Amino acid sequence: MKINFIISAFLLFNITVFSQEKDFENYNQKIAGNDYGLEMISINGGVFKMGSPNYETNRMADEGPVNKVEVDSFWIGKFEITWDLYHLFMSREIDENHVSVDKKNEINIEVDAVSAATTPYVEMSFGMGTDGYPAISMTQLAASKFCEWLSAMTGNYYRLPTEAEWEYACRAGSDMPFSFNDENQISEYAWYDENSDGRYHKVGQKKPNPWGLHDMHGNVSEWTLDQYKPTAYVRSDTLISNPLEIATKLYPRVARGGSFMDRSYRLRSSARLASNKKWKKQDPQIPRSIWWHTDAQFLGFRVLRPYKTPSLEEQKKYWIK
Repeated sequence: MKINFIISAFLLFNITVFSQEKDFENYNQKIAGNDYGLEMISINGGVFKMGSPNYETNRMADEGPVNKVEVDSFWIGKFEITWDLYHLFMSREIDENHVSVDKKNEINIEVDAVSAATTPYVEMSFGMGTDGYPAISMTQLAASKFCEWLSAMTGNYYRLPTEAEWEYACRAGSDMPFSFNDENQISEYAWYDENSDGRYHKVGQKKPNPWGLHDMHGNVSEWTLDQYKPTAYVRSDTLISNPLEIATKLYPRVARGGSFMDRSYRLRSSARLASNKKWKKQDPQIPRSIWWHTDAQFLGFRVLRPYKTPSLEEQKKYWIK
């Protein structure tokens, strides 16, 4: 009996371990069985220098001091989330086609329990285009709720990247201001004020960074999870693992990457942008919408899926409420 129990326990352990293993390759996340171009790139975790050194041209004080940071492995969107995808979340017409509850899923949540972004009172692309163009002007809450909805639809756990994860992915192994070495080549990699004609462009039109990610510099700025603190990098001289400034106040929070409206130096890998309540200035609603930043026509996001699925408690921690 004792021997049989030990064998059974051993088999159960191995089955459990095996069920937690998963391929770590690039993939295309289908939604309700359809291809919407949600390509995910696998990024091996590692250690990097986060922030910019004092001698970097045009660096801001909130980008330092430089920290030695370690991040775990993850997948991140090859492209910024487009209107094609975001409209699915807004309309909720495909919700009934979500994946079935399965113990093999990373997460099992009811899609009906996820709030949807309300229809805005203006056309939110502002005439710049929708099919294949980045979705813009959503709040950090709305971007996070999209991740929650996507998780419910697919059974894979999605969230926004932390500042550290975002910068690690953007740098793609570089410790220079950009992920490419020659700053004079910026027009080959990014849409910014000198080449954008005052509008965003379809995702993926510029060269990717060395890890295959498009538009990390420019096009639209991208939400991260973190509360913005100008002194966030004043930590310690020791290695910091998976840092996150948990958001406790509505403003300010952090966006990264710069946009089609910005000068080139605002597209640097370490540049930080703090959210502002003025981003709702044109919103006529009282109280102001929790879903839209009407004046942030430069702001979008991309999604991240950690390789190691967090616990149920951690999952909620990484979803903005």
